[in-house]
Amino acid sequence: MVVRCVFVGFRVDAAWMSDHVAHAFETQFGEAFVGEGVNAAHINTVLGAKGGPVEAAWATALAQPAQGHVPFVTVLRPGLPVKPFTLFVNKASLTGERHAQLTWGAAQAGVARGVAEAVANGIIDAARVDALLLIAAVWVNPQADNADVVYTNNHLATYDALRAGKERLPLLDDVLAARTAPFNPFFRPS
Repeated sequence: MVVRCVFVGFRVDAAWMSDHVAHAFETQFGEAFVGEGVNAAHINTVLGAKGGPVEAAWATALAQPAQGHVPFVTVLRPGLPVKPFTLFVNKASLTGERHAQLTWGAAQAGVARGVAEAVANGIIDAARVDALLLIAAVWVNPQADNADVVYTNNHLATYDALRAGKERLPLLDDVLAARTAPFNPFFRPS
């Protein structure tokens, strides 16, 4: 939907306009699975406007870490958070030093790159990044063993999940076509 407004005879405060335009953003949900075996990446994304329910969820998750699950702001490098601000939420409880390293290191770097590339390629509107927040729920298998593959898979899965959110994927026809034969990496009916 395109809304066109003409303002005649008064000035519109830019901050007011920014806040109210952000609220018009429709929350986008994305999902992607990339890779095979223990180094595969499974990402769920929720992209929404500041001031809305995504902000409440984002702040609540950040403020309430649990044992083995410590949400944190995703950075491209220390002191340089990716935009839109992205909350990294690990879906697997941390099981040891290597798993924590792969989660906080390779997977986080992959998520940061995927988000930054989504902005650079127009999947996320660069003009709106300061009005948006992203939650990335990230699966890193406790048996993962290759940091480079974990990084690459999380980069691609994050990008794909954000693209899927923007494009409202999957298509309903694809969902209905697959309804009689669902499977996943942990189960396939006989």
